[in-house]
Amino acid sequence: MKARPGMTLAIMLVALAAGCGGAPARDRNVVIVAIRTPPNNFDPRQGNDETSQRVGQLVFSSLMDVGPDLRVVPRLATRLDNPDPLTYVAHLRRGVKFHDGHELTAKDVVYTYASFLDPSYISPFKGAFRVLQSVRALDDYTVEFRLKEPFAAFPAQLAGVPPIVPEGSGDSMRTFPIGTGPYRFVSAQEDVVTLAAFEGYFDGRPNNAGIVLKVVPDDTMRGLELRKGSVDVVVNDLPPDMVHQFETAGSFVVTRDPGLDFSYLGFNMRDPVVQDKRVRHAIGYAINRDAIVTYLRRGLARPAVGLVPPQAWAFQPDVRTFPFDPARAKALLDEAGYRDPDGDGPQPRLRLSLKISTNEETRLQSTVIQQDLRRVGIDLDLRSYEFATFFADVLKGDFQIFSLQWVGGALADPDIIRRVFHSAQVPPAGFNRGYYKNPDVDRLIDEASAALSEDERRAKYSRAQQLIAEDAPYIPIWNRVNAIIAQPGFSGLHLSLTGDFQSLRDVRWVGAGPPPDGPTRPN
Repeated sequence: MKARPGMTLAIMLVALAAGCGGAPARDRNVVIVAIRTPPNNFDPRQGNDETSQRVGQLVFSSLMDVGPDLRVVPRLATRLDNPDPLTYVAHLRRGVKFHDGHELTAKDVVYTYASFLDPSYISPFKGAFRVLQSVRALDDYTVEFRLKEPFAAFPAQLAGVPPIVPEGSGDSMRTFPIGTGPYRFVSAQEDVVTLAAFEGYFDGRPNNAGIVLKVVPDDTMRGLELRKGSVDVVVNDLPPDMVHQFETAGSFVVTRDPGLDFSYLGFNMRDPVVQDKRVRHAIGYAINRDAIVTYLRRGLARPAVGLVPPQAWAFQPDVRTFPFDPARAKALLDEAGYRDPDGDGPQPRLRLSLKISTNEETRLQSTVIQQDLRRVGIDLDLRSYEFATFFADVLKGDFQIFSLQWVGGALADPDIIRRVFHSAQVPPAGFNRGYYKNPDVDRLIDEASAALSEDERRAKYSRAQQLIAEDAPYIPIWNRVNAIIAQPGFSGLHLSLTGDFQSLRDVRWVGAGPPPDGPTRPN
């Protein structure tokens, strides 16, 4: 990313914060948050990496939002009417300002969603709006959405991604985003993104002066920077062992909250070996999830059941799960034709490859899984890549097995089942990266999408979850327990179920005495 005019400020802020020992000579009302990776695209209609979405949560606002019970609630809209199955009408808040001072109107909303109606527009979120027929402004504060067919999950598509961008903003959003969120963009370079509190935020000014997102790729270095005070806060970006160390140290603020993030193994359903369901099931039974959660994750997770989290209204608990059962795994491999060639000898039944990122936490977990599979006769070749390379391979379908995580906000509505498992949702329009296909699942998802009552949707989604769990295109590993670690002297630390970075607006410095003044406040 290119540096913007405010870059000098960001460089000075980080330079002042990086001094060894003692209190950093900077404004403690500017909260420095360590993150793992840089963003790749600030346009919220296109950026689908975790950091780009985190920036988007701070800079932009959506028409609708996800409430504490994972149901959709108004945000920029005061209400969303549904006069008939094909029509939704959003009534906008008045007086909401973009960071450049102009007022949000229906034109901005129409511009944002009209992008997805353009056949030439490429976006990973386009599949969410496949049933959108048209969007138009009825007046300055009222927007009408017309659908091609009934789609009860449509309100959920208006929550989170994409938030609203200014009319006519074009490609400028990629490098200099302007939104209506609690923070305005100041500058960005490869390893620092600087945001300033937006005084005109419609939901009240943040409790701090700004947020600096500092990219620290190495887990150990993130922990060290937190210890020496050159960063203030880390959100879910420290390995469980380090979180445990900070908790036992007693001098840091550590907050745990329930979360939704979902860790899994994904399979390439076009691969001649893992397309055999018996092999996938064997892998599921071979993995000791309880040990991963208890010892590797230090309790910062719970064993996962499926993509839909237990807190969601459409969660179906009565599905096939994979308790740790190595004997059953071996029997399934026998049945699939992969018999043990030498009894207790060293030769494997078969060899598979697992692609992962270079993230240390992922590598440790994958090593544990590799050991579990070795015990049932599967030789698992771990292939780790820098994240951008790894993710590009996943999007291309260039893998046999891969390991990733879904982050909380994406999982709030059961329509995620369609985005991930419907056969029409393969990249680039959707997230069916393993090319899973089951006509019965497609039919149930289509029927759930068109259902007019929540009870009917729940019934269809429940059956789809049961079929998907039986097919096992994913092997669930865990759902995250959120953890925030902060320097002493900060309060307001909490996270929603989705782990949304919006909660950082509540963080404030309450340390002894007034925070030191300095030339480091974002401007």
